Amino acid sequence: MDKHTPEQRRRNMQAVKSKGSKIEQALAKELWSKGLRYRKNVKSVFGTPDFVFIGLKIAVFCDSEFFHGKNWETKKLEIKSNQAFWIKKIEGNMARDAEVNTKLIEDGWAVIRFWGKDILKNPEKCADTVRKIYEKRKAI
Repeated sequence: MDKHTPEQRRRNMQAVKSKGSKIEQALAKELWSKGLRYRKNVKSVFGTPDFVFIGLKIAVFCDSEFFHGKNWETKKLEIKSNQAFWIKKIEGNMARDAEVNTKLIEDGWAVIRFWGKDILKNPEKCADTVRKIYEKRKAI
């Protein structure tokens, strides 16, 4: 049973962004400051990565902990309202993430996934990880 009224739930869910989130903005700013030029939310790349370096086949995803199931076995026990919906939703997201990773890797892409809190805590470290893979692929 949901604790919120349908209007409250609708307002909450409308506030969840699929692109342009704080974690995406933090990483974008750091990548740009390091001279890395990317394209954002490219629909032609399977899985629509948050950042793409097309020529080098690098896909970067910024995943929020809740919606992508970080520490899922522990966290799913903490869901108190509307459990059936959220467990199905998040496990579906996790399965889709695995499918996206597999397909991109099979197609020769480097796939990088960051958790949102890791980006917010240390965006420079995340950008350095991307830069290392960028330079390695550029050298080939």
